[in-house]
Amino acid sequence: MRISVVTLFPELVDAGNRCGMVRSAIEKERLTVAGYNPRDWSTDRNRRVDDRPFGGGPGMLLQPGPISGAIDAAVAETDAARPLVVALSPQGQRLDRHVIADWAEREQPLVLVCGRYEGFDQRILDSRVDVEYSLGDLVLSGGELAAMVVVDAIARRLPDVVGDAQSVVEDSFEADRLDHPHYTRPPEWEGRGVPAVLSSGDHRRIAEWRAEQALMTTARRRPDLFLQHGPTDNERAALERHWLAGSDDDPGQQTRD
Repeated sequence: MRISVVTLFPELVDAGNRCGMVRSAIEKERLTVAGYNPRDWSTDRNRRVDDRPFGGGPGMLLQPGPISGAIDAAVAETDAARPLVVALSPQGQRLDRHVIADWAEREQPLVLVCGRYEGFDQRILDSRVDVEYSLGDLVLSGGELAAMVVVDAIARRLPDVVGDAQSVVEDSFEADRLDHPHYTRPPEWEGRGVPAVLSSGDHRRIAEWRAEQALMTTARRRPDLFLQHGPTDNERAALERHWLAGSDDDPGQQTRD
């Protein structure tokens, strides 16, 4: 899969490419990440790519010429079908795992366009960009960190990148639920133990406990996600058991002693 990143700071993206799953995906030739600096398409002798907005207002805007030049070069150098051009912007629709999963499954070439300053000249969005995405209701200094998030999220979904593919399947959000609590050695730490069911060897009970904990965690922390997706009949039964037991414990919300 090829991902091109249009950015004024390609060194940020290069740093991300040298770590973790992204590095593994690149080394295994499952992923190619290429950077395109709009300054290389600037006609200004100082390689300037921004200017003041028409109508006044604070900050500077990215000019259409250098950005379009970088996007066009990235599109032209993609061997496969025309890539999807994605602007990373606070004005975009919220990015989620469904979108990432679709891109990774189809190994669709992407051009990620990173904003800076007060954003893009609207004509870039109208003429070159297919869709805008945002990581959420927050503003970053630029789109580079968002691009690195996208690259990382895709890399770990590509074939043969993650050592245990099951770990991807069981991640948070994969079943529209948050993840269940996890425990490892030692069995007791600072007076805190491990739930007995996890040492029982009963795989059915362990699976039921994990599913129930994921359900309860989602209901408490992300009621929007819980109400949007479910509950199923099995989850309703688990909720009833939980209520009958009168348990309000949330292993993930333990406070410090």
